[in-house]
Amino acid sequence: MVTVNRSADLFGASEGAPPTTRDSAGGDDAIPLAEKLRPTHIDQVIGQSHLLGSGRPLRLAFESGKPHSMILWGPPGVGKTTLARLMASHFEADFIQISAVLSGVKEIREAVERARINRTAGRRTIMFVDEVHRFNKAQQDAFLPHVESGLVTFIGATTENPSFEVVGALLSRAQVYVLKPLDEDDLAALMTRALSAAELGININDDASKLLIGYADGDGRRLLNLLEQLVTAARAAGLQMVDADFVGAALAPSRRRFDKGGDAFYDQISALHKSVRGSSPDAALYWFSRMLDGGADPLYLGRRIIRMAVEDIGLADPRALSTALDAIATFERLGSPEGELALAQAVVYLAVAPKSNAVYSAYKAAKAFIEQDGSRPVPVHLRNAPTKLMKELGYGHAYRYAHDEAEAYAAGEHYFPDELPHPPRFYQPTPRGLEGKISERLAYLKTLDANAAKRGK
Repeated sequence: MVTVNRSADLFGASEGAPPTTRDSAGGDDAIPLAEKLRPTHIDQVIGQSHLLGSGRPLRLAFESGKPHSMILWGPPGVGKTTLARLMASHFEADFIQISAVLSGVKEIREAVERARINRTAGRRTIMFVDEVHRFNKAQQDAFLPHVESGLVTFIGATTENPSFEVVGALLSRAQVYVLKPLDEDDLAALMTRALSAAELGININDDASKLLIGYADGDGRRLLNLLEQLVTAARAAGLQMVDADFVGAALAPSRRRFDKGGDAFYDQISALHKSVRGSSPDAALYWFSRMLDGGADPLYLGRRIIRMAVEDIGLADPRALSTALDAIATFERLGSPEGELALAQAVVYLAVAPKSNAVYSAYKAAKAFIEQDGSRPVPVHLRNAPTKLMKELGYGHAYRYAHDEAEAYAAGEHYFPDELPHPPRFYQPTPRGLEGKISERLAYLKTLDANAAKRGK
């Protein structure tokens, strides 16, 4: 789908340039609040000061006199589309918007043809591709020759990490700008602007404002949509002053920003895992609760908790794995929301447990060794001998049954292939938790091996 709609997606005009609004009698109620408050200059954009402040990258891009291709990466509702439209307006370029959700190669070709007509007329073209990460490689490659030739200035918007979702050739031809969620001050300024400039006819007390900002969760578009819903509810109730109780009753609590399979999802699970690894139970509970609040599948979190138990705790406290498995079994029996408590208990247990990644590291080292080593035969004394022929060939001959030896340990026995005179040591136990005892036990067994070697000599 190719459109020429120049309306902004969010953010209001500055106090010095209030938007023109009409009352309901003028038929303006159908226009979304974000459209009524659309900015006409970058100075009117709220947020992104790290990009738009004096001397900052996007400010310099506007002041350069020539637009360049870019990718705007950030969560929903932070102004990606707004900035692209302002760029087109600033450089008096034709703004062509393509939705990667609805468009294909046909729409790209139509946009390119329009860009050729613009060039003939001496006009620039800015091609804005929303949700560019949803285009496949072939579709993304279709932009390359036109970006290289200067036919279009490419601006892509994505909520996903462009390093993974945008083809390298296109990524190398575009500057990536990272947009941040709006903080509480940004959202408060946006709400103040909306209440005054748009003349909504209601007032909101401080507690209600804080609750509304919390619901918005860094998303300016969401804030304006919630505000519109609130205005409608307040008018229906005949209220001019709105408090927190009314906000809670009129609006369904919005889930925190969360997109299963997206960057926010993996960033949060990473934060949970690292909080457990870092022995911070409070931070671990924070991220665990954030993910549940955002709609994460509790069983997915349970599976990740199992991974934490074996990767970061291991034999320092083998009970961690049992605790994680029991928590999942409990959740499956109780269901939600009661079952989440068992998962929370497992998160706290893992966070405070002694840590060891010795088994994890040993497994990776063993895998790496096997990948580069040859297929060495099993020593004859370790082979199974279920048939007479195998016994005649010596399979299992001279095998020492550990339980028949002193301390149930065959001192001096070897279990690696014969061609490995200096066997690798993969497992290096830590001195923490139960693994400290394991370390002492292995050291003792080595002394038995050394004594057996001396006797053998």
